[in-house]
Amino acid sequence: MKKIVLSFVCLFAITTSYCQTDSVVKKRDRKKNILLQTSMGEIVIRLFDETPLHRDNFIRLVKTGYYDSVLFHRVIQNFMIQSGDPNSKNAEKGIPLGSGGPVKTIPAEFVPELFHKKGMVAAARTGDNVNPQKASSGSQFYIVQGRQFTDAELDSVERVRLFGRKLPLAHRAIYKTIGGTPQLDQNYTVFGEVVSGIEIVDSIAATPTSKGKDKDRPLTDIRIIFSKLIKRK
Repeated sequence: MKKIVLSFVCLFAITTSYCQTDSVVKKRDRKKNILLQTSMGEIVIRLFDETPLHRDNFIRLVKTGYYDSVLFHRVIQNFMIQSGDPNSKNAEKGIPLGSGGPVKTIPAEFVPELFHKKGMVAAARTGDNVNPQKASSGSQFYIVQGRQFTDAELDSVERVRLFGRKLPLAHRAIYKTIGGTPQLDQNYTVFGEVVSGIEIVDSIAATPTSKGKDKDRPLTDIRIIFSKLIKRK
């Protein structure tokens, strides 16, 4: 997935507001969900305890307001919607995005049971050529929309994209019904799931996007107005 892997640079020389501000993650924070109030509606995310480094990093960013006003800067229907670039907050129309974020990366936390079905939240990262450990971006993430696959298509994904690694039968069943992006499994860390607002994800994914130098950026800005921790139901 070369197009989704994006570089991320903390622009200390320009402004320190683009860099993560430290915040203490408390035990009670880990028992809450995340609300993303977007310009198209609410998305609620539950973070996974199985990926504690990514969970705590995301909570910390939410608590410090890092995601407030950032755009969904890369949107591909039947694939994913991506956000988390702080450079997008005040970006002019037509400007390519995807290079912003903290200098630090997060070690990969691949969990076989956490796979790329529709609605999963995962971390973007730079490509294998410069990042063989598959470490995650310190802020950029994507939400899977994906599509449904046939058995023949899943066989092809296993052979070509997963280099012969077999998908569990239970995962294949979900990819054939609910859908997702199986070609990304065990290559990008999945650390959360949309528990409310998947229809908003679909709406964002369906928005018209640029074909120019800012390829896949929505023609009309779609923004995370604010994010916050909320009580888990």
